[in-house]
Amino acid sequence: MLERMGLIPGLRRIRTGGSPMRFVDELGRTLLHLPAEFAGGEIEVLRGDLARVLYEHSLPHTEYVFGDSITGLTETSSGVRVDFRRGASRDFDLVIGADGLHSHVRRLAFGPQKDFVSHLGYYAAAWQLPNDLGLGKGSIGYNVPGRLASVGADHRDPARAGAFFVFAAPELSYNRHDAEEQKQLIDDAFSGLGWEVPRLLASLHQAPDLYFDSISRADVDTWSTGRVCLVGDAACGATIGGMGTGTAVVAAYVLAGELAQARNDHRAAFTRYESRLRTYARGCQSGGDRTGKFLAPGTATGIRLRNVLLSRPFLLNGMLRLGEKVSSTVALPDYPADPGRVGR
Repeated sequence: MLERMGLIPGLRRIRTGGSPMRFVDELGRTLLHLPAEFAGGEIEVLRGDLARVLYEHSLPHTEYVFGDSITGLTETSSGVRVDFRRGASRDFDLVIGADGLHSHVRRLAFGPQKDFVSHLGYYAAAWQLPNDLGLGKGSIGYNVPGRLASVGADHRDPARAGAFFVFAAPELSYNRHDAEEQKQLIDDAFSGLGWEVPRLLASLHQAPDLYFDSISRADVDTWSTGRVCLVGDAACGATIGGMGTGTAVVAAYVLAGELAQARNDHRAAFTRYESRLRTYARGCQSGGDRTGKFLAPGTATGIRLRNVLLSRPFLLNGMLRLGEKVSSTVALPDYPADPGRVGR
């Protein structure tokens, strides 16, 4: 599908080359090594880079509005009135919510997040720091039961690195807009651990930007209501390991194709879109259910079992084949090119 869009050459130029993963003990001795293709697939690119490529590719025929957010949706006989936090209200033929696991569009059109998003028992955090450890390609991770502390070099700038922490916890109450409160939660979860954890935690408090979120999944019974439809993580996401980015791109392609074929019958297009993709998306999403337990097993026995089993090539290769099978089970229609415009 990316080839049909003409994006493959550009994506190959910015690919990372894959990110091998190494798990070590407190003294830095290797316990498990996973090859680059384990998490990277055929072509691995940073999500921000993919977003930039899609933005530049679509810019000639797409209006983008940055620095604003949707605060209200009102369906009318001919469209949807959309209210914005900063800009004036506007009318659109359709609204597509492609705004992630914590979707504002889903909340406004379908109901509160608690009705659709389930906590899977883990939290994840990521931040940037100087590469003072002299890290090479890939990442190094250290486990204790229920926790993973890992760090890897930036593939573009070897002077920079990225930390990635995962820890088991029941659903926490915190301010999603308060980075200092989130940093304290991470500090509390990893305080007292060995290896390079104290140095990484010290860098956390100097980091200007922080990613912090629960590992959760979204389950929406029907992906559309009226003139509003959901795509990607907003409809069937999983925070990590659910192939959310790839599923979202595939979903957007199918939704666009069905809308073009249906002309002005958006209800028929939404129905065919969901019918084609629901089983596929659910299969991809299921990987997120296992992510936390894989990265940070809850017991010392679980950590040892993961390391021993995945050190065996036939089991590792079996997991790689399973991932390829899940991600390639959908048959993508070859929608005919349609120069006509399908609404705004």
